[in-house]
Amino acid sequence: MRLAVADHHAQLRLPSNWPKTLSPGFLATLEHPTPYLMCDLATIRDRYARVSTAMPGIDCHYAVKCNDSPEVITALAEVGSGFEVASFGELELLQRHGVAPADVLYSNPVKPASHIAAAHEAGLWRFAFDSEGELHKIATHAPGAAVYVRLRVDDSTSVFPLSRKFGAEAHEARALLQLAKSLGLRPYGVTFHVGSQCTSPNAWRQAIAATGRLLTRLADDGIELEMINLSGGFPARYVESVPSLDLIGGTVMAALDELLPYIPEHLVAEPGRYLAAESAVLVASVLGREVRAGENWLYLDVGAYHGLMETQQSMNPWRFPLWSSRPDHISAAHEPFTVTGPTCDSSDTMFFGASLPTTIDVDDQLYIGSAGAYTLSYATNFNGFPPPTPRFIG
Repeated sequence: MRLAVADHHAQLRLPSNWPKTLSPGFLATLEHPTPYLMCDLATIRDRYARVSTAMPGIDCHYAVKCNDSPEVITALAEVGSGFEVASFGELELLQRHGVAPADVLYSNPVKPASHIAAAHEAGLWRFAFDSEGELHKIATHAPGAAVYVRLRVDDSTSVFPLSRKFGAEAHEARALLQLAKSLGLRPYGVTFHVGSQCTSPNAWRQAIAATGRLLTRLADDGIELEMINLSGGFPARYVESVPSLDLIGGTVMAALDELLPYIPEHLVAEPGRYLAAESAVLVASVLGREVRAGENWLYLDVGAYHGLMETQQSMNPWRFPLWSSRPDHISAAHEPFTVTGPTCDSSDTMFFGASLPTTIDVDDQLYIGSAGAYTLSYATNFNGFPPPTPRFIG
């Protein structure tokens, strides 16, 4: 069934967040083998500058897990970004590109003991935790280290909640920081995570309010913290609108001023998706077009297992902006398609009801926007199909 006229015309506007340097016209001139991920590093630098403007005085520590390409790390290091790691392997990657471990945060709350020891030996001195077991681990393998507690907060307004897996309740966090002190560790800070791709600025305000209450109680214990870490969750634009970083930043700055008993010396954030997602377009070729039970199916040479795993991780269908290499993309009628990957796995299907030109066919290309975050991190060669090749401009 063809889309109504109004729906059809809605598909004819390239999203405003699509990098101008990676226009469909430009991508159509390239002859790279697909699949590949074309990334504009200038967009990443621009997003970093926006973080600094929206939240002045808050240091940006890029979450390496989001996209650990050497080119991305170098681009951010050159503009003064800090970094956050989830493993010693990520720290080693940063070291290979000249990043000093002393400037890195290790924010994974549960870490292998060997990784703690190796990171400590390399010069990293700040570790997150959210449990007694982790504190004892850090005290044994990184004696004297500075530690910051992961506080559990409401993340119900995010696309990818994290609170079931990590985070101590407020009363637990207080007791844990007291324990840290008794173990010879340095009670350094508090962190929280409002969930990945958070869509409510008020989530940060509520989390900062909870942090303020914790700081007040800790003051009664003679503990004054040196860092508040806002962590990540800052949303990138995909298809649906999201709150602007200016709006989120204004909410954060006001909350820090109004809801804390004192402002710790170090205020940091760990954006990942916001910096990287909108910088890249994933380019895939059409391997097949079929009609099954009256439904249009489009088979690509890239799938969920090759970088689009996030389409499998949300209760609601996770949508990316789509365009095609068809010269008649705008003029042709559009129909809904189910877009699937190249593997034998039926769950390797990414998009349902995707509006695409009726003329799209084998050897045409599909351009998947806002694909710079987690695409390469999640990519495998499942069924022998290669992950996207990263390519860079800017």
